[in-house]
Amino acid sequence: MSAPNSDYDPVEVTPLRADEVERMRDEALAAIAAADSIEALKQVKIEHVGDRSPLALANREIGALPPQARKEAGQRVGQARGAVSQALARRTDEVEAQEFERRLAAEAVDVTLPTDREPVGARHPLTTIQDHVSDIFVAMGWEIGEGPEVEAEWLNFDALNLGPDHPARTMMDTFWVTPESAAMVLRTHTSPVQARTMLTRTPPIYIACPGRVFRTDEPDATHAPVFHQVEGLAIDEGLSMAHLKGTLDHLARAIYGADITTRFRPSYFPFTEPSAEVDLLCYVCHNDPAHVADCPTCRGEGWVEWGGCGVVNPRVLIACGVDPERYSGFAFGMGLDRTITSRYDIADLRDLWDGDIRFTEPFGIGL
Repeated sequence: MSAPNSDYDPVEVTPLRADEVERMRDEALAAIAAADSIEALKQVKIEHVGDRSPLALANREIGALPPQARKEAGQRVGQARGAVSQALARRTDEVEAQEFERRLAAEAVDVTLPTDREPVGARHPLTTIQDHVSDIFVAMGWEIGEGPEVEAEWLNFDALNLGPDHPARTMMDTFWVTPESAAMVLRTHTSPVQARTMLTRTPPIYIACPGRVFRTDEPDATHAPVFHQVEGLAIDEGLSMAHLKGTLDHLARAIYGADITTRFRPSYFPFTEPSAEVDLLCYVCHNDPAHVADCPTCRGEGWVEWGGCGVVNPRVLIACGVDPERYSGFAFGMGLDRTITSRYDIADLRDLWDGDIRFTEPFGIGL
């Protein structure tokens, strides 16, 4: 952009001439009037209202004018941009109303018609997968644990070796319950159920904790502020990573099929040491060299990320009243929402909680 020039004739700045501004405005208004869908209006907005639109570029030229010419040019361009923005808003409302009416007409049902059947209905897939996973653990001899969704800060963090300065304790991850002095949060994982169990029970402990958890994530196709997990905890004499691996292999086969295995990758979690990320053998290509390169599920990796796990940190055992000299244990956790989306190739996580019965009907009463 050129600097102000007192000898610069504003008439010679072509985008700022009155006839040129009117032409750009009229082109934008015509494009808006011709748009007959929301998608078309989005394209019009990019072309005629966005940062690279003709009127926006003309607005940038105002700074190059001498001071006495800026006011008139600014008013001219500003009025044109305002007219375009107002027309776009009105047309958007009109098109949205038209599309809504079209949807209503397309989905209209004649409620006066006789019917001879009762709709069967369907369970929500999250409910079904949670019950299915619970049945797997019960069949292994484990118990199912439950706890409150509004949890004490100490149980959600301190008891699990997440110190006061840990990043997960900031508002970026956690919903805090007011007043702050209450030291209460919406639980960020179901691990507090495990802490409560260790505080009230004597080992051996074998417990699975499915449930709803909360984090301050912006909702999109792969994230949600409310989602579901299942976590497992085993505390007994002589437990090791080998027992953890066997448990997760069995869980993976029960959910995804008899030929599925898991692998561990070293990682870090405050509540386990050593810790690992758990990957599943891709349940689509099965890491077959003939198919893995073109697999859309694992994207050529042959493995799919599943969750986290590890041997329970002795500090957690001590905080929860368990003797680390006598007992050891392992813990793991994975998301149930992503288990469903990956298993059934669901592209958008938001489909699980939009409440559209047409989404749940295909799942019937079981998985």
